[in-house]
Amino acid sequence: LQDLRMSAAMHMSGFGGDARMQAGMPNMQGFHNASQAPADVQSRVECPREQRFSPYANNGGTCLAVAGDDFCIVAADSRLSSGYSIMSRTTSKISALTSKCCIASSGCNSDQVTLHKLLKFRIKMYKHQHEKDMSAPAVGQMLASTLYGRRFFPYYTFNVVGGLDEKGEGCVFSYDAIGCFERLKYTASGTGQALIEPFLDNLVAYKNTDNKPTISRSAEETLELVKDIFASAGERDIYTGDFVDIYVIKRDGTTYEQFPLKKD
Repeated sequence: LQDLRMSAAMHMSGFGGDARMQAGMPNMQGFHNASQAPADVQSRVECPREQRFSPYANNGGTCLAVAGDDFCIVAADSRLSSGYSIMSRTTSKISALTSKCCIASSGCNSDQVTLHKLLKFRIKMYKHQHEKDMSAPAVGQMLASTLYGRRFFPYYTFNVVGGLDEKGEGCVFSYDAIGCFERLKYTASGTGQALIEPFLDNLVAYKNTDNKPTISRSAEETLELVKDIFASAGERDIYTGDFVDIYVIKRDGTTYEQFPLKKD
């Protein structure tokens, strides 16, 4: 019986310590209280594990709108990104809400799809009730109210609305995520906004220059300018590329055009 006790003690002191060392655990012999234990053991026992989850994701992309005297151009690229991965090269960020109004959205793609679907539904109900299409300024106000109504859990989208008003003049509305908006002659949103806004300030608004032209650009000239701007942004912004979806809104109708960009 005494031999069995001695072998058991040897097993607990020697072999037990070896098993702890093989398992990556420190040998606790000689530590009589928790204050004498190694710091890493205390941290593993005492520190809680923290889990994080975000319902939002920024899928990148760039949107642009430019208003003229009797036209409006709305454009956006078609690249859908997640981190450094390209999930899709042909995902459109633009929806034609009426025959004279379009919306382009960057940010979270799922929120963008949901928001565009909701706007189309409300515009269709307006047409059934009033037997006419909603004007572009009315669409702009409706979008602001929709975004503000979700301000406590907002749509993670940065929207641009462009179209023609009741007088047939081009109008552009720029938004933040919770519905604050203003009417402008041009605007941009998305990951390439910081690259595109200086182009627009110089070539559309002619800011900080004395050589201001007396004749406004035509729709065809503005279309070529938009293509050049997106080509430049695609060279610098990894989230902008593949294709540009362009809607040209005029009094006699809306035309659609797709312009290729670099694929890398």
